[in-house]
Amino acid sequence: MKWPKKKNNQQPPLSLEQQRSQKLAEIGAQLWALRQEQGLSLEQVVVLTMIPRRLLQAIEEGNLNDLPEPVYIQGLIRQFADALGLNGAELADTFPINSPQVNFQPTANSSPLNQLRPIHLYFLYILLILCSVNGLSYLLNNAVLQASNIPSEPQPKQKPIVKPEIGRPELAEPKHSPEVQPVSDTSSSVKQKEAVQIGVTLKASSWIRVIADGKTAFEGTLPEGTHRVWKAQEQLTVKTDNAGGVLMSVNQEKAKEMGELGKEEEVMIAAAKPKFLR
Repeated sequence: MKWPKKKNNQQPPLSLEQQRSQKLAEIGAQLWALRQEQGLSLEQVVVLTMIPRRLLQAIEEGNLNDLPEPVYIQGLIRQFADALGLNGAELADTFPINSPQVNFQPTANSSPLNQLRPIHLYFLYILLILCSVNGLSYLLNNAVLQASNIPSEPQPKQKPIVKPEIGRPELAEPKHSPEVQPVSDTSSSVKQKEAVQIGVTLKASSWIRVIADGKTAFEGTLPEGTHRVWKAQEQLTVKTDNAGGVLMSVNQEKAKEMGELGKEEEVMIAAAKPKFLR
């Protein structure tokens, strides 16, 4: 005789999303009923909680899709319940946020590294850092020692200076004294000749020839307004066909006309004679 199989009426567990939707519907219905009893509109609750109307309405309707993250939904429920006189923190805690934690038992094949706790890893990191610092310090010390062992370049040896003894010639190299210019028997010295210099400024266009120390330095016609300077060691000779149109200065003195306008004139300037100083 076969017995009929019993039907399994046990329902599968709800997912976390289904738990949140179901719990939000219960909390929303409770808050809606309490708000109706107190005769408050959603606009008045918006003023009390500073929560947008669409979010308050989504809580009352249990519409999970129109609400932000679960952790923010808890805060909205707490503020909504506090505004209606309920214990908002206690009511918000009934809304699930995270799934229940599952404790996994370590298997026999699990490695020791997986069994390390964060505090163990912290000490392991410190040990690695200390080893790295010690190794770097050792390398730096070796580099400094090698650098200190490099022989320096030999300095050139200086010749010893031997002090002369009485009756013996001096062995040190004689120092060269500066050459002394011979002094003449007379106490007078001769000053070198001073060079002669002329400056020419043209008041009118004129032909000019300049001879310096026997050589022609310039010959030609200079236009009005031209200023030229010539120097010589012995003698300067200036000749022009328009003496009144040429202003000439000797050794930077005041310029004067060479002669009358339209007439030919030639001037010779010799260098000053040397002066004797006693």
